[in-house]
Parts: sequence; C-alpha cells; structure tokens
Amino acid sequence: MTFTQDFTAVGDNLALSAIVAVIPILYFFWALAIKRMKGHMAGITTLLLALLLSVTAFNIPIGMSIMSASQGIVYGLLPIGWIIVTSVLLYKLTVKSGQFSIIRNFILSITEDRRLQALLVAFSFGAFLEGAAGFGAPVAISAALLAGLGFNPLYAAGICLLANTAPVAFGAIGIPITAVEGPTGIPAFEISKMVGRQLPFISVFIPFYLVIIMAGFKRVWEVLPAILVSGISFALTQYLSSNFLGPELPDILSALVSLFALVILLKFWKPKTIFRFKGEIETAASAEIKKAPDPTYSPGQIFHAWSPFLVLTAFISLWGIPVIKNALTGHYEGTNFILKGINGLGERLTFLPEVPLLNNKIINDTGEAVAAIFKLEVLGAAGTAILFSCIVTKYIARLSWKDVYATAKETLHELKFPILTISSVVGFAYVTNASGMSTTLGMTLAKTGALFPFFSPVLGWLGVFITGSDTSANLMFGNLQKVTSLSVGMDPVLAIAANSSGGVTGKMISPQSIAVACAAVGLAGKESELLRFTLKHSVFLLLIVCLITFLQHNVLSWMIP
Repeated sequence: MTFTQDFTAVGDNLALSAIVAVIPILYFFWALAIKRMKGHMAGITTLLLALLLSVTAFNIPIGMSIMSASQGIVYGLLPIGWIIVTSVLLYKLTVKSGQFSIIRNFILSITEDRRLQALLVAFSFGAFLEGAAGFGAPVAISAALLAGLGFNPLYAAGICLLANTAPVAFGAIGIPITAVEGPTGIPAFEISKMVGRQLPFISVFIPFYLVIIMAGFKRVWEVLPAILVSGISFALTQYLSSNFLGPELPDILSALVSLFALVILLKFWKPKTIFRFKGEIETAASAEIKKAPDPTYSPGQIFHAWSPFLVLTAFISLWGIPVIKNALTGHYEGTNFILKGINGLGERLTFLPEVPLLNNKIINDTGEAVAAIFKLEVLGAAGTAILFSCIVTKYIARLSWKDVYATAKETLHELKFPILTISSVVGFAYVTNASGMSTTLGMTLAKTGALFPFFSPVLGWLGVFITGSDTSANLMFGNLQKVTSLSVGMDPVLAIAANSSGGVTGKMISPQSIAVACAAVGLAGKESELLRFTLKHSVFLLLIVCLITFLQHNVLSWMIP
C-alpha cells in the first residue's frame, strides 16, 4: 500500500489545509512561550498532536505516521543526541581535571569584559565549530564555555544561539549548500556566491547586535573598535571565500580570521571601562580589597589546558574531509591502504535498515517514491569524533577511567530529558514531512505572487524551525523555491540562496537548538525561557533577510551572480 501526499486534503482547499498544518507549530509556541511547559512535555505533546492531525486531516495511514515519527526519533538520538552527550562530556572532563580553570583565567587575561568574551567565544569560536562540525556541537560547546566563564546560563545559551546565526548556511563544511544542488540542479558554487552576497550583511551586524542585547545601546560605543574588527573581518572573509573558493570553507576561514584579528586588536587596545553583569559588578566592588591576584600560567600550561579543544578541532575537521568521511561510513572507493582499512570498519559500523511500512511507500509532489531508512552511521557520526576527543582528553588531563565513567554517568543523567525533547521534536518534523503538512505550508507561502521575493526567506525560516537543520530546510523547500521563483520572474539562484539565508535566522528558535542549548548549560526544563529570549531576535533578523532579498530582486539585481 502506498500513500500519495495531498496538499489540499482539508476541504480540497490549500488555505484550509495550511491552517490545519500550522496548528502543531502554533501549539508548540504556545506550550513553551505562554504555557511555559517543560521542553520534553512540549515536545511529546506536539508530536502526539502532529500524529493525530496527520492521520485525521491529511489521511496518512496511522502505521506510516507512527513509523515516520520513529525515524525522526532515531535521528534525534543519532547523530544529534550523540553529539550533545559527547560535547557536554568533553566540557565536564576539562572541568573535572581543573583544566577549564586555566582556560577561564587565560580568556580573562585577554579581556575581563563580558562583551568581548562573547565576541571571542560565542561569535568567532562558535562559528569555527559550526564550520567544522555543525549540528548541535557549536552551541553546546561555546555555551558551556561561556557558562564556565561566569555568564548566566540562560544568557550564555541565548547569546550563543544568536551568534550562531552568521555561520549556519556554510556549516559542516558547506553541507547545507552542497546538498541543495541535487534536487534543484543549480550548481552549489552559484548558490554559495549568492548566499555570500546576503549573509555578510547579517554577519557584520551580529557582533553589534550581540553587544546591544548584553549591555544596551550606549555601551556599544565603548567597544566599537572590537565590534568592527570582529564583524568586518568575518563578513569580508565570508564574502571572499564563498565567492572565490566555494561553500566548504567560509565558516572556518571567517572564524579564524575574526578570532585572530580580535585577539591582536586586544593586545594593543582595551576598552576604557570593563563591562560585567550587574550582580558581578556589585560582588567585585564589595570584594575588591580581599581579592587575591589571579594566578599566572606558563605558555605550556595554557596550551595543555586548551589541548582538549585543539584535539576536538582536529578530530571534527578530519571527520569533515570528504574522502575520510566516505571511509568512515564505508563508501570509500580508492586504493589507499589506511583508508581502505578504515572503510572496512566504517562499513561494519554503518547500518542503513529500511523503515518498515514507510520506505518507498510515500509518493511526493513530484510523483516520486520517497526512500525512508534509519541512517545509523556510528563511526562516521560527528559525535564519535567528539568521543575520540574525550578519550584523548582523558590522557591529556591524566584522569582515571573511574573518573571518566563517573562523569559520563553524570552527563547521561543530566541529559535524559533534553535528549527526550530532541527526539520528540525531530519525530514531529518527520511526521510533518511524511504527511505533506510542511510542503502544504511552503506551497501556501509560494502563492504570494509578486511579494514572493520578500517571503522567500520565510520558507527557509519555517523549514529550519521544523527540522532544526538548514540542510534539511534546503532539501525540503529548495525545489519549491526554484519552481515558484521561475513562475514569478525571480532568479532561482536568489530564491534558493534566500531559503538558506532565511533558514539561519530560524536556527535560534528551532526546538532542537533550544533543547541542545539548555542541555549544555544545565537548564533542562527551562526551554520556554530560552525561546522567549530568542523569538523576537529571530523574527527581527528574518525581516532583515526578507528585505535584503526583496531589494536584490527589485533594485540590486546586479548582485545576483
């Protein structure tokens, strides 16, 4: 038995169908932002509501709907949940060994100003991790670092989600852009060029915006040189690399240039006043006389303390190299002896079973059967790269296996509810995709006609909110963007790029991202507070991308490659 997706299932009307399709999304916002449910309860009830509507309104057989949810739940565990567990474990190991206290003092030696620490860790270092690993690792690790430096955990999570806007489109060695070439037929390099002519406007603005949120508009001018150096160096490198090298390296290069440029600036320039959060200022003022001098560390001690994160960078970069990635997943076809050996192990640790009742049983809008597999790439998963980093860290930090085991047990205990949240919301995303609910919403937005160039990024924003991934949003709506843009006289390269650029602004409110960020800083159950923090910023930045796209279509068409 097969199921053909019907995008006008409710009353044979697209608008009515879209109203029903948006109900689970509105419910999720209500559950978190208004009702303030715990994340796992909001996720589970949203999944149950989506299952009910997919069967009763969109007529997908109940078995198919349940199996699509199971496919999403499994994906929520591997690779996403696996990344979160190993990322938090790595951070906890550095804390347990005492290495993190050295890292903390090293960053404080560069600057004690909280605004500049956010630029260094959340913006630059987070972007580097996004470029190398993607998924949840950048937010998890950078948020944990900021919380360890003394940031309010909720603030640390929110700032890192916001900072992560700039690099998402080129994340994980450019996968969001390279992936969309397949379904659209438009070269990834052309899409990379166009995204590189949109996102730098956001990238140069994000450091400025971060400081406004943290300290207010008046305190921006005190660190304006740092903001300009951080933002302009990142944006300029992002433009040059995306337009002349391709989609693989913009994040890594932009992050490194921005990080080093800011560190060099801080060697010669310091803000006149050191900004700390209100409670910290009061504490510092009352304890100033009693305060002991900060310990000084040798370059060797500093390098040793940072080495777990250097090892992490090496592993996730290695895992991202295409030829090695192929070997780790059992798809290597070369003759190199070492890679052939890894390929054999990767093949044995890669499991791709079909999803029962679902594989090739759903017919999509193009009349094609949709493959459905449980993609279990154990060795090739980014979380496994982080696990290897944890093992190496065990020896670097001279921890016993007993310490590692106790820390791992503690980590799993703390993350049980966040992992449940992530699995349920990914299950929800898969149900909406399988039933056709997400495509119904996309087709409704595509009916905006002459205003479509303005609303085109909203499709990407919606896709990332639902799936938690710019890659998935591009695969979901990329071809719809192409077809619709041609019908309204819009350049398809601009429309597909707008899908990716709009998607980055939805990352900070995606249920997956919210759950990951809360898990990283020990705020499981506080997802509603984090969503309330990020929602307005997401909508504001989305409107900027919408305006940029509209102007590039109507006034600045010379910017389209």
